[in-house]
Amino acid sequence: MKPRNRSFELPVPHRSFRISLPTLFVALTIPAMNRTLLTSLVAFLVVAPEPLSLCAESRHDFAKWEKDISAYEQLDRTSPTPKGGLLFIGSSTIRLWKTLAQDFPKHQVINRGFGGSEIVDATHFADRIIFPYRPKAIFLRAGGNDLWAGKSPEQVFADFKDFVREIHAKLPDTEIVFISLSPSIARLQQAAKEKAVNESVRDFTQRTARLKFIDTYDMVLGSDGKPRPELFVEDKLHFSAAGYKLLAERVRAYLPK
Repeated sequence: MKPRNRSFELPVPHRSFRISLPTLFVALTIPAMNRTLLTSLVAFLVVAPEPLSLCAESRHDFAKWEKDISAYEQLDRTSPTPKGGLLFIGSSTIRLWKTLAQDFPKHQVINRGFGGSEIVDATHFADRIIFPYRPKAIFLRAGGNDLWAGKSPEQVFADFKDFVREIHAKLPDTEIVFISLSPSIARLQQAAKEKAVNESVRDFTQRTARLKFIDTYDMVLGSDGKPRPELFVEDKLHFSAAGYKLLAERVRAYLPK
């Protein structure tokens, strides 16, 4: 009678790892040095995490933006947006830019900001609020909320590259313009991280086609090197009218001719 190939599961947090008894027997008969190497390899395969970006995205709550995205889709149905315009997308800096059309009257501008969003949100909803417009250029301002949520500058930069890859896969001729992060009074403690994100993105845009970078970091700083209070509303996080005036001036130089 042929012996049964028994197996058991190793108790590993969040996973089950099955190993057969014959395999375990062979492992135990390997010389000590090789057995140590094998043990290390098995341990790595058992506990090695999934790719960071995939794990982060699987845990991210995209559903909380469904109301905002659905509202934009309804707006598109009632008032179709012309293709080939300039799409502004990102977090609250974009969403609260109420004078966007007035600031750039010679261009067809589309505002698809949703406050509190991160770069991965813009990527996730691209099929619904980017690709349908086939924009000539995309102006992205996001990343600050990502840092505030605990992401490292390296993670935020990786998310930006994912965004670029996703957009250019379907819109290869569309120019992507990153509006840099700038320090705020409310989140001054993450200013160094914002600068790190800016530097990584700037370097990337300089060596990648159809990418541009708008530096707004120093735009908000006074002679003392600190954010100027008059450029922010009461929450000390979002721009005031004076802040948006400066932002429009910076962006205007990068509009398509």
